[in-house]
Amino acid sequence: MKLIIDERTGWEYELQGDYYYPTGRVQKNGVMTPSEPPEDDKPEEEKPVGIWAQRHLRHIRQYKKTLHLDLLTSGKLNVYLADLDEQADDLFLRLIKEMAATEGVTETLKAKDQMAWVQRMNNIRQRATEIVNRDLIYN
Repeated sequence: MKLIIDERTGWEYELQGDYYYPTGRVQKNGVMTPSEPPEDDKPEEEKPVGIWAQRHLRHIRQYKKTLHLDLLTSGKLNVYLADLDEQADDLFLRLIKEMAATEGVTETLKAKDQMAWVQRMNNIRQRATEIVNRDLIYN
């Protein structure tokens, strides 16, 4: 294994076949240390992306290609999707809570008639899903 150090930058390179590849280490004050990528080349912040963001991503890939490419090339796609997912989830839970309170779907009903409670909650969840899809996901 042949290693060389670029005197101008301090980067270490390893000979592989006919080419020199950077090892990812840099020499500072005579000591080799792992290098850090420049600020612009650092990967975007990784946040979890849920079902709402996956639906929105599918939508912008198909119908809003310019927005998708802008977010992708700027490195902000994951952060954008994670924020949208959080907003959608908050809206969804708030809508369910408000609709259930308005329509009298309570724990008392659940204890009294479980099937009626399940039917009404499924109906509320479906309506809340449609509202979130309309307002945030497919707009």
